[in-house]
Amino acid sequence: MSILAIDRIGAIVRGPPVNPAFTAIAPDTAGMPLYRAVKRALLGAVEAGTFAPGAALPSETDLARAFGVSIGTLRKAVDELGAEHIIVRRQGRGTFVATHNEGRFLFQFFHVERNDGLREHPQVDLVSFERSRADDVSAAALQIRPGEPVIEIGNRLRLQGRAVVHDRIILRAALFKGLTEKRLGARSGTIYQLYQSAFGISVVRAIERARAGAAPADTARVLGLAPGVAVMHVHRTALTFGDRPVEYRHSIIDTSQHEYVNLLARPAR
Repeated sequence: MSILAIDRIGAIVRGPPVNPAFTAIAPDTAGMPLYRAVKRALLGAVEAGTFAPGAALPSETDLARAFGVSIGTLRKAVDELGAEHIIVRRQGRGTFVATHNEGRFLFQFFHVERNDGLREHPQVDLVSFERSRADDVSAAALQIRPGEPVIEIGNRLRLQGRAVVHDRIILRAALFKGLTEKRLGARSGTIYQLYQSAFGISVVRAIERARAGAAPADTARVLGLAPGVAVMHVHRTALTFGDRPVEYRHSIIDTSQHEYVNLLARPAR
């Protein structure tokens, strides 16, 4: 049976179903603006793995037909998912589920740059890897019970050859079975690429809190600083679909020659 839809000029078009995951959405039963219902359906398909990272989505015409909505409604949903880095449009090729790469990491998740504005991908040195138990702070961030098994990773990030950031990353061990120090150290891309490709976990956004403080002794040693010198502390909880926490990270930044810079809004085009 064909599915009816309305294109951008209101003409009815017919065609076969695009994917069993997508069904027509009745405007009077959506319970929300129609484009948001479409967005929720697309997000659900990505989250469920119907479309894996890097996979192409059906064309906008096919999706609009499947959902029974106009092209304009469909594009509004796609635009929001694009702004949230869930999907990406590639000129002349189509729309794809977003993957983690160095460019996305640098734009979306790494905010440290030199005082003169130079921003580059950091060189990462693994300084520690151990299995332990969640303390109260990390347990609260990861929404697990204190004492649950976790993996703790220590990284030193160098920019322009200078040690600038000391990261302490805590992962819920149950989500990263098979992660070893060797596997982590041998990765070819960013750590978020590893989460996605090896464990099927896509970090889609993060919540960060920053404050000034003193450098603890271990950070002073890792970054070559005097103990107690002023630094910036950034606490990040990385979230996957459904706002489920997958990583808690405490970053300590030497701001003597670098700054924390965050783009709050996209520039007008």
